[in-house]
This record gives sequence, C-alpha cells and structure tokens, in this order.
Amino acid sequence: MNRKTYFVTATDTECGKTFFSSALVSYLSKQGKAAGFKPIAAGCDLIDGQFKNEDALALQQASNVELEYSTVNPIALEPAIAPHIAAAEAGVEITFESLTQAYANFDQQHLDYLVVEGAGGWKLPLGNNNYLSDWVAEQELSVILVVGLKLGCLNHALLTQESIKATGCKIVGWVANSLHGEMPYMQQNIETLQQAIDAPLLGVLPKLNKPSESLHFLNLSNLL
Repeated sequence: MNRKTYFVTATDTECGKTFFSSALVSYLSKQGKAAGFKPIAAGCDLIDGQFKNEDALALQQASNVELEYSTVNPIALEPAIAPHIAAAEAGVEITFESLTQAYANFDQQHLDYLVVEGAGGWKLPLGNNNYLSDWVAEQELSVILVVGLKLGCLNHALLTQESIKATGCKIVGWVANSLHGEMPYMQQNIETLQQAIDAPLLGVLPKLNKPSESLHFLNLSNLL
C-alpha cells in the first residue's frame, strides 16, 4: 500500500485543526484519491437519526471518495466534553483495537492520501491510561502540527513538539494559524517557532472564512 497518511494535531482545542485538515484534503483530492478520517468526535448533533459532528462532516465533504459517515467518524459522542468522559457517560469504551479496526476500513478504498484529524490537543486521554497519541505512534503516522497563534503559543508548541518526539513520531510540517487576527509581535513569534520546531513551516493562515481560501497561504507540495 503506497498511501500517504497524515495525522493532524494542534497545540490545543479550537486551534483550527479541521479548517486546515479540510483544506489539506481538498488539496490532496486534486492530486489523487483522498479522504478525511476523524476517529473520535465529541460534540455531535442528531441528524437523520445519527449523531454527527460538524468537523467530521467538513472532512467528508472535502474528500473526493464517497464514504459512509460512520466510516469517516466511527466514534461520535453527543456532549462537547472530553471524549473519554463523554464515552464513559454513553457506556462506550474507546480502545486501540476499535480505532485500528476503523482505520483499517480505509485500506479497502485504495486511497492515495488519508488525513486523520485528532480531537483536542496531542495527548488526548481515551480512558484507562491510554492516549490517542500512543495509538498514532503505534500506527507510525506522520504528524502535522497546527499552532494557534496567541499569547502562550510558544510554550504550547514546544511542549507539544517534545511530546510528539517522545512517542517516536515525526513532525513533517507545521502551520501557524491566526485564530483572532494578528497577535502582537506575530512575526517574531513565528520566527521563534521556525527556529525551534524541527519541521518546515507549511504556511501562515490569516483569519479566513472558508478552508479553500487557505490554499493561497499554504505550501503543501512536499506532502505529495
């Protein structure tokens, strides 16, 4: 299997993972068969009798392969809280085995590219002292880090990079995302991160309305 797979994580929740992931899937869809996969989503609405998450729906829409929603987002939890707490409330156990089985469904799609979007930040608890980051390491996925530009982002980014490396994973690129427009001394912060993060900067995203608009600000050619 020659499929290229990328895991998109972030320095925190609400840092723009889905915005970037959707843009990346759209870009890769122009190069070959590409799809998005959000294994775990908390914060779902009941749509046509099924719990669905807006982030997973965005990934599904960006893909150029027709997939059932349950394939794109196999673990869909209603409350917008930490997934392991939401899962416990729903009587659901999130295991590496269930994640791996859901991930294996994409082997049948003969994809050229798969973008896996995490939930929250890098070290997401799954319960029973298991973390999504350890599953990512087990699958040997290449990691793309989205850094939400705000006061404190330097510490968050460096600690996240340290944790990613500690699991044995490799960061293949990172994105600086302007969450609320330009932050004070934004360029200086970006330059500090460029020196500290051991991966190429894929782009600096201004505050935008649509993921498709972000492609003008990204250089993704080295991901092909």
